[in-house]
Amino acid sequence: MTVPVPVSEVALREYGPAVSVPLGAEAGRALAASGILESATPDPGREGHWLLRAGSRVGAVRTSGGPVVRIMPKTPVSRLFFLLGFSLDPARAWRDSREGTVDTGAYDDVVPALAHAVERQIDAALQQGVLQGYREVEKSALVVRGRLREAEQIRRHFGRTPPVEIAYDAYTADTAENRILRAAAERLLRLPGVPGPVRRRLAHQRVRLADALPLVRGQELPRWQPSRLNSRYQPALRLAEAVLRGSSPEHRPAGSEPLAVDGFLLDMNKLFEDFVTVALREALREHGLTARLQDLHHLDTAGLVRMRPDLVVRTGDGRTPLAVVDAKYKVEKADGLLNADLYQALAYATVLGLREAHLVYAAGRQPERFHEVRGTAAGPEGRGVRLYQHSLDLSREPDQFMSVFRNIAGRLADTTARSRS
Repeated sequence: MTVPVPVSEVALREYGPAVSVPLGAEAGRALAASGILESATPDPGREGHWLLRAGSRVGAVRTSGGPVVRIMPKTPVSRLFFLLGFSLDPARAWRDSREGTVDTGAYDDVVPALAHAVERQIDAALQQGVLQGYREVEKSALVVRGRLREAEQIRRHFGRTPPVEIAYDAYTADTAENRILRAAAERLLRLPGVPGPVRRRLAHQRVRLADALPLVRGQELPRWQPSRLNSRYQPALRLAEAVLRGSSPEHRPAGSEPLAVDGFLLDMNKLFEDFVTVALREALREHGLTARLQDLHHLDTAGLVRMRPDLVVRTGDGRTPLAVVDAKYKVEKADGLLNADLYQALAYATVLGLREAHLVYAAGRQPERFHEVRGTAAGPEGRGVRLYQHSLDLSREPDQFMSVFRNIAGRLADTTARSRS
């Protein structure tokens, strides 16, 4: 019997059909345990093969001793990065809600597009030179500079001099902003699938940021505060942080050793949820309404069953809830209904005492429809609780699907005005 030769690269599609791939048992088990894929199981019909199926994560990863796994998104890459750019910088994108808030070049795969985008943003940030700032330095020295650290001097040297323990403010390029940009460039240089020209430009940016110390793997990212001085850095910083948080250096299944997994993954469920809540929050502000994201409530009076709707719309003072919104990155079933989602939306509306709830999907057969719940009629109009279902066609131009959020915000503003009159 011929033993299948394991492949070095696997191409999958987000939520696509399972693909039978020749893999060694160890590599197959590593993929199954990593949580990267929706499923990874031995193929019962083909010895030495594994059935691999991608879920909501897109990007590229490489496991230790295994193949490079590339997962293509259903959504066009340019549109995916519009969602990412809007989630990271809504104020800028809201002023110009068109494709192009993140420059992905001509690449139609996630990792090459991401590497190109980050390199372009870093280059733009450094056009006026590397940003410098003051950073407190504590060290032992032969001469006094700055302030004497008396407690450390006594503890370490029993009052003898030199050396002396000093602290001073240094004007340096070793700032939190430059550390983050350098770390993002280095992360991208290690990813599989970065094109040669982009790789060379990233290496050049790393050299420009050489005075910033490298980040220690596993530690939290350094914090930075938006200011007038670092305004030119801010687009690059937000994208760089997305790179570093979306990287997956380790996956640790329960009760096992960590798996070495190097790559970048975007969870489309989380990305869509972030986009919907941020976009709707910005649209509501134009009408003087507010929104709370991931607002914690309880289904039962004992407070044992927690529930966190993605977004609760409230009046301008934040006191009175008006509606609840939940984002669903999924495709409708054949009958066009998603009953479990409707039950969930009704539970949210019941607990919060609301007359309407909204479900926003990434795809659907109809742009909008609603269901009026039986037995819930109340008020002077005798109208029952309404559950609205909205669909965003992400293949269309951003201005077209952004209108969904403007319509929801406008309707809620009209409802609020009528209730007050």
